Amino acid sequence: MADLITVDDPDDPRLRDYTGLTDVELRRRREPAEGLFIAEGEKVIRRARHAGYEMRSMLLSAKWVDVMRDVIDEVPAPVYAVSPELAERVTGYHVHRGALASMQRKPLPTAEELLTAPRRVVVTEEANDHTGIGAVSPLGLHERAARRIAVFEDIVDHANLGAAFRNAAALGVDAVLLTPRCADPLYRRSVKVSMGAVFQVPWTRLGAWPKDVEALRSAGFMVAALCLSGRAITLDELAARNDEKLALVFGTEGAGLTPGTLAAADEHVRIPMDAGVDSLNVAAASAVAFYATRPRTA
Repeated sequence: MADLITVDDPDDPRLRDYTGLTDVELRRRREPAEGLFIAEGEKVIRRARHAGYEMRSMLLSAKWVDVMRDVIDEVPAPVYAVSPELAERVTGYHVHRGALASMQRKPLPTAEELLTAPRRVVVTEEANDHTGIGAVSPLGLHERAARRIAVFEDIVDHANLGAAFRNAAALGVDAVLLTPRCADPLYRRSVKVSMGAVFQVPWTRLGAWPKDVEALRSAGFMVAALCLSGRAITLDELAARNDEKLALVFGTEGAGLTPGTLAAADEHVRIPMDAGVDSLNVAAASAVAFYATRPRTA
């Protein structure tokens, strides 16, 4: 059971994990270095816990203490009760959801582990009461090897990355691989936009992109680059092939995929569009591609 500690000094060192949350450059350097991330809001906090992340501490305004009482009773981490005004002074913004938690990061798996290890899939039904948010009732359990993965190259917008992770979770993508310059999926805004889906989809960072295309190919994946090149086939044509293993590669919001990635890919793929529109933002494009290429069963 956690201690409920009232704090009225914004400079209290115990609140250090929550300082300067609006300073993106500071937080994206500091959080990975210190092995933490911030979960914002009741649902996201619960989903982080159910995904196995250890809580370092929690910051709550008074009206959220009763709502989070079951979590307070279960975790050994300290819980700091603060006024909304003090929370804003510490974090740099109005915490309208009233609940923040500092969580401990887990070590990332290797790309090889994500590509080759069987993934345990739990078939579940959702809990309906608020105390079970993020919890599930298992209906069955089976293991399967990864069949469809997403690779995001240099996606620097945290909201787009969070939305893409939510798409991946909703549409059955088995794993996500990120190139070195991609935004942090565990940054507060990414986590919030994904509604905690970043905890659900296995992911890791690649170290030598686009050379890592060879690792994908060696693991049996057909590598399809979403782009507008002259040699691109349509997404419908790709989907009709129903490749046994498929890696969908998405580029940055502005320039798209790099020349090295385009040269390394097995196929170039475009989403047919009308009305003079030539492209979609990466979150929208990923949703369309994930749905169109979902594995078909005989």
